[in-house]
Amino acid sequence: MKKYKVGIIGATGMVGQRFATLLENHPWFDVVVVAASPRSAGLKYKDAVGKRWCMDTPIPADMAELTVMDAAGDIEKIASMVDFVFCAVDMKKSDILALEEAYAKAECPVVSNNSANRHTPDVPMIIPELNPEHAEIIPAQRKRLGTKRGFIAVKSNCSLQSYVPALFPLSKFGIKDVLVCTYQAISGAGKTFDTWPEMIDNVIPYIGGEEEKSEIEPLKIWGKIEGDKIVPATSPSFTAQCLRVPVSNGHMGAVFVRFENKPTKEEMIKIWKEFKGLPQELNLPHAPEHFLNYFEEDNMPQTKLHRDLEGGMAVSIGRLREDTQYDYKFVCLSHNTLRGAAGGAMLLAEQLCAQGYMD
Repeated sequence: MKKYKVGIIGATGMVGQRFATLLENHPWFDVVVVAASPRSAGLKYKDAVGKRWCMDTPIPADMAELTVMDAAGDIEKIASMVDFVFCAVDMKKSDILALEEAYAKAECPVVSNNSANRHTPDVPMIIPELNPEHAEIIPAQRKRLGTKRGFIAVKSNCSLQSYVPALFPLSKFGIKDVLVCTYQAISGAGKTFDTWPEMIDNVIPYIGGEEEKSEIEPLKIWGKIEGDKIVPATSPSFTAQCLRVPVSNGHMGAVFVRFENKPTKEEMIKIWKEFKGLPQELNLPHAPEHFLNYFEEDNMPQTKLHRDLEGGMAVSIGRLREDTQYDYKFVCLSHNTLRGAAGGAMLLAEQLCAQGYMD
């Protein structure tokens, strides 16, 4: 695989920092641009981040000395320097829509962690193991934008990465209804316990916009390409409740599911254990060897023990049992800033590179 020059747009935020750590020594990608808001522009990356660096590892040495560029003011210049960009900015939705489209129209592909374009009909929202074929909409998007190379692709909401991967392989049994309660880490809000001491010994039963995303976004993943757009599925039916819990990293979901054709517990576990997707077939750099991991112990998976499984790119499942109102219930776990955010976008970029969309 050839080397690609990449940029991180929104490099000073928590997800941008996570991108930086994942891109350090990446076999395919070299970071040549870091960009952020005008207040950081002109500073060395290490100085722009300063004491706000919240990763467990140091700032990558080859990025620390890069001069931060203006994410919105230097679009044409950035586009001329890179093969594509990762986008993880903290802006109003309307501003993100304009920013990402401006990069795409500058013939710079965008792999986005942001939610703004997730419902744009010709923007693929991809979990690479589940719906990689949605990348086939990119030519239609390029036609709308009037571009040859430029396009936007997005990853889904971070909490979906825990429960949707567990459900999607069971689709052949006709999933009818899903109830999910998510217990989401503070890093999902871009916070640490130092910056959000109110979360210590606390649970907040509300995360703005999260329940709507959890109920609507899965239907696009289940959707199909029809003409020049992705048409969301009409089922399964999702209802969600999302809570913020005092955990640094890791989103857990408690799932209740009803089928048209109820499988056996043994069938479900076998499907999970044997499931592989396109990233495993292509042996992409960030693809976990075992995407779905089932634990037989009653007290597993646990956030602290299993969020980093396979570099934080695997999904952990446990406590599968029959339910009195639904057919089954189980719990699942994923690392929200790795599989759920920067890592999921990284894997998507690897898929798109392997398929030639970045050439």
